[in-house]
Amino acid sequence: MTDFTYAVDAEGVATITWDVPGKSMNVMSLAGFAELDEMIDRALADAAVKGVVLTSGKKDFAGGMDLNVIARMKEEGGAEPAKAVFEGVMMMHAVLRKIERAGMDPKTLKGGKPIAAALPGTALGIGLELPLACHRIFAAENPKARIGLPEIMVGIFPGAGGTTRLVRKMGAMMAAPLLLEGKLSDPKGAKAAGVVDEVVPADELLARAKEWVLAAKEADLVKPWDQKGYKMPGGTPYHPAGFMTFVGASAMVHSKTMGVYPAAKALLSAVYEGAMVPFDTALKIEARWFTNVLMNPSSTAMIRSLFINKEALEKGALRPALPEQSVRKLGVIGAGMMGAGIAHVSASAGIQVVLIDAAQEAADRGKAHSEALLDKGIQRRKVTAEKKAEVLARITATTDYAALAGCDLIVEAVFEDPKVKAEVTARVEAAVGPDCIFATNTSTLPISGLAKASQRPEQFIGIHFFSPVDKMMLVEIIRGKETGDRAVAKALDFVRQIRKTPIVVNDARFFYANRCIISYINEGIRMVAEGVEPVLVENAAKLVGMPLGPLQLVDETSIDLGVKIAKATRAAMGDAYPDGAVDPVLFAMADQGRLGKKASAGFYTYDAAGKRQGLWDGLEGLWPVADAQPELTEVQHRLLFVQGLEAVRALEDGVLMDIREGDVGAILGWGFAPWSGGPFSWLDMIGAARAVELCDGLAARHGDRFAAPKLLREMADKGESFYSRFAPQSRAA
Repeated sequence: MTDFTYAVDAEGVATITWDVPGKSMNVMSLAGFAELDEMIDRALADAAVKGVVLTSGKKDFAGGMDLNVIARMKEEGGAEPAKAVFEGVMMMHAVLRKIERAGMDPKTLKGGKPIAAALPGTALGIGLELPLACHRIFAAENPKARIGLPEIMVGIFPGAGGTTRLVRKMGAMMAAPLLLEGKLSDPKGAKAAGVVDEVVPADELLARAKEWVLAAKEADLVKPWDQKGYKMPGGTPYHPAGFMTFVGASAMVHSKTMGVYPAAKALLSAVYEGAMVPFDTALKIEARWFTNVLMNPSSTAMIRSLFINKEALEKGALRPALPEQSVRKLGVIGAGMMGAGIAHVSASAGIQVVLIDAAQEAADRGKAHSEALLDKGIQRRKVTAEKKAEVLARITATTDYAALAGCDLIVEAVFEDPKVKAEVTARVEAAVGPDCIFATNTSTLPISGLAKASQRPEQFIGIHFFSPVDKMMLVEIIRGKETGDRAVAKALDFVRQIRKTPIVVNDARFFYANRCIISYINEGIRMVAEGVEPVLVENAAKLVGMPLGPLQLVDETSIDLGVKIAKATRAAMGDAYPDGAVDPVLFAMADQGRLGKKASAGFYTYDAAGKRQGLWDGLEGLWPVADAQPELTEVQHRLLFVQGLEAVRALEDGVLMDIREGDVGAILGWGFAPWSGGPFSWLDMIGAARAVELCDGLAARHGDRFAAPKLLREMADKGESFYSRFAPQSRAA
């Protein structure tokens, strides 16, 4: 079986169709490149072939490169992995350059054969880099299609000529959003940006591409950068206009990445250096910077967590082996922001939803939340009026529990009060059938305790959504002591339906995500109490790759919620409660009415519109800043290790069952330094022995919360890493 097929019609147009067997979307492999290369050679050598159309046998063109291929290239390089990667990338460049030159004489640039790309749908990564090497790109009218180069989102950049070609085609400034932000467009947007050449009706796609091939002139085949006198749009680095572009781009990249993401800097270097040399040299520069990024442990970790492991979890890598458990009718109890958000994403995914609250007015407000989100989508041209009507028609807002009849999944999202949740559980179970799965959305309350209110504890499970539900991609599924496999499968299939990423953890206070998030927030507050400059705490976090500093994060989640959690935790743990040094700060802020963003007053100040302004100047009056301030790295180590060690303890305690879930969950759930690939990847990056050494120093200076867990010490003694010990090749990336 082959990835590409070749056919020549009566008019002499060869159609090369990309259709990878067994895949819903085409991905490129080294074998696929070899097949494509052979077919291009065949077309160029056959005098009867007048030109080529490259298309897809699927509804989309391609989803990108199989990143496992790149990992294998490194492995097969043995003692010289960089050389193996560079040579592999240059092989790809050679194939695409062959397509671009299409057999033309290198001196006269004549005698080539026209090659057009016909894209029926989505074209991402190599799925766009390949068309960029063709002489004309046709895209079908398909508003659902996405066209772009999203590589930067997983820690690399377009390395198969996409960077060099796009910049030479559009100029550095116009190409920047596509390259540095991974911006994706629909076909019409891609044409407006100059990425594709023509957008045509889907049923005319191949005919129009063939028509162009048969009518193309030799001048149509020569790319601007191969023509004499070519000048880059917007100017090269030493052109007056280009100079300003590159200076601005450098500042922008640093402000967005804080210098911790190697791919963005490498991409900019490839563009800058490549702009000053001939095209073929620029491709070699691109390949070298691409190799440089691939050899960086940060990029390796990001690819593993954000692409390979994330995809595996979304496909059900750890799902119990049971028949499909897709949700047909969902009941959501509680129409507050969380319940309303769950109802919205579920209805948007095509699921019938019954949204229940104690008062009809509250239930209607919950449905109105969905309407408001859909109206925003219409304003941004991402939602049609018809789509809005369809989604809203799926949501029934009511106070009547009898409307839950026929539901196969319930998600309860009422107040974090065990008594209230127990009452709701009893009312729901009286209204639904015996096979209905009951899920509680809680962020802190142990599932096994809540399940005592259920007559069917094997069908009781925790589903922890993150706020805002429509934006946050992670869902934490919590398995109670008596939760059965069918409940787990149901929860996983539901999360897949609403197109989010699931992790499954065992029951414990705070589960996995919140035990790490709370530790991070508390460490920041603890430092304020110690006299560390609040601005140092916040900037240290951002400079190490955290999207929000701990003080901003507690403002976002609300300070009064922190107070409630602290009181409940102290009551449950008694003398073992570890955060006594944090409570005076939290409680004092709450007593002054500084409850966070929702109150427009917290650790930060806010303007009348609720926009964050800066740190509250009253902090220093309550907690004076010490004369001696810690080094930046000391603050950063405290903030990262307090999270990383909590993740290790979660694994040690059996809360986490798979380190892939620990890494993916940390990045998607609360933004743990994405450049690191997650806490386990980060600890592997620095090495267990060095991590233990740093922990010993932190514990001596700041307390036992930094004591290295037994597991980490054992791994240090044995010279092990997490991904060598816990993720065998058969199960993980």
